[in-house]
Amino acid sequence: MADPVILLVSAEHSEFLLDEFGRYARDYDLRTAHSAAEAIEVILQVKAEGSTVALFVQDGQLPDEHPLMAFHHWRKKVPTARRVIAAPWEHFLAQAAELRPGLAKGKYDAYLLMPRGVRDEEFHGAITELLSDWGSTVAMPEVESVRIVSPPNTPLTNAIREFTERMGMPTRVYPPESPEGREVLDEHAQTGGEVTWPVMRTIGRPVYAPTSVRDVATQVYGAPSDIDVDEVVDLVIVGAGPAGLAAAVYGGSEGLSTVVLEAEAIGGQAGTSSMIRNYLGFPRGISGMRLAQRARNQAIRFGVQFYTGWEVDALDRCHDGGHHLLRTQGGDVHARSVVVATGVAYRKLGCDGIDDLVGMGVTYGSAMSAARESQDGDVVVVGGGNSAGQAAIHLSRFARSVTIMVRRPGLEETMSQYLINEIAFNPRITVETCCQVVDGGGEGRLEWLDVRDVTTGEVARREVTGLFLLLGADPHCDWLPSGVARDAHGFVLTGRDVPPASWSDGRPPANLATTMPGVFAVGDIRAGSMKRVASASGEGASVVPLVHSWLSP
Repeated sequence: MADPVILLVSAEHSEFLLDEFGRYARDYDLRTAHSAAEAIEVILQVKAEGSTVALFVQDGQLPDEHPLMAFHHWRKKVPTARRVIAAPWEHFLAQAAELRPGLAKGKYDAYLLMPRGVRDEEFHGAITELLSDWGSTVAMPEVESVRIVSPPNTPLTNAIREFTERMGMPTRVYPPESPEGREVLDEHAQTGGEVTWPVMRTIGRPVYAPTSVRDVATQVYGAPSDIDVDEVVDLVIVGAGPAGLAAAVYGGSEGLSTVVLEAEAIGGQAGTSSMIRNYLGFPRGISGMRLAQRARNQAIRFGVQFYTGWEVDALDRCHDGGHHLLRTQGGDVHARSVVVATGVAYRKLGCDGIDDLVGMGVTYGSAMSAARESQDGDVVVVGGGNSAGQAAIHLSRFARSVTIMVRRPGLEETMSQYLINEIAFNPRITVETCCQVVDGGGEGRLEWLDVRDVTTGEVARREVTGLFLLLGADPHCDWLPSGVARDAHGFVLTGRDVPPASWSDGRPPANLATTMPGVFAVGDIRAGSMKRVASASGEGASVVPLVHSWLSP
């Protein structure tokens, strides 16, 4: 396949930009245009050649069209491309007041100052971030860490691919009859193993046929039983969402021997977000997967051990009462202190016809890999929170239409305004209020939904190719013992929210401490938490001093 294109559009600065972008010439096809209309001609030519545009760069002063309208027209042709204004120095401030507000509505991705000299790494850092985001969410990986061989519409294959991609492992799926597929199957035949789908190969390991996502996690990352059972670690963190990752970074950096147990992929619900734009320090946004993997790598540098794919089945006090015992099917872990950061799980729709098609057009959460399969289809996102908004915007890069469905009369109560503004501007996204999905089905894959109007009771059927369910959240802590107090909804109580009957000497537990000594709770699992990435990260960092106090009375 031809190299993806970086299209540089400027009447006066196209040659300068072409020279400035020369460092990308090995991996991208650099092309120029001098007007918005000429850019359309180049786009059509590129598509006719079987390639695509990865990045549009313009200077904000097109001779034939307003720069934001040009982006609008270009996005209709290539909705997956990233869009940048590189303003020349002499017009930078004058243009900023008019053009920068467009960032808040998602009209383009970055407003940069055009370089004036060599090695402007601030400029190119922004460019490479955008190209990296494009490459991880749109393009098939050029270098694969995981090769999966499977027929289409295999739920386990889809689940494994989602796991490996969320773990930052570039993954490609090949049909069994392809040359790549035959190569893997021939290697598997030499082991004498039975062929079940999928068959896969990961770096440094022989071909095998996993029966669950946990099999893959164990092959790559090991099992909790790898920890010496005679060793009692200082801190075990259950859950690797933003709260758990922050606790891991600060626990490891403070010298605590720290282990993280995560039932699924690193990142929790936040890890499925295609782009988080309001997290402090990332002006161009960052995907949940990238944020999670950066935090994981940061924690690993401080000696933290991660084990994914393993649910904690029980938490007990050891016989001597000196430490805790966390039980998993992969082995037990002994810990002097425990931080519960298991977060929440998306609420099930409760419709058998739809739940039977999970992995075959139906997805709980905003699965990144499933977005590519929505190409030119009509998809529905159910949910009114930020995760639903982020999912809809990402899906609009692929799907022909995206419909957000909510029971409420609007999104204002549950979604951040910046997302509402971006959704309103996006012509591929529509919002349908006061409605709910009540049924769905299809022959081997989702094909239709029944949608009820909650005000009239009328039910209408519509054809769809994908359904993404982001239905609020239920706490994920059934494994906790009765000694850990919870509210009526199942969220863990901490600090002053603990019932006075459980206070000690008339004083409540510490702010993030539970009713079980040495056990703390942070993030979405905690009653009264804000259910935001930033607040969860703050709680994860704040709990470590409390752990220190517990370990050093």
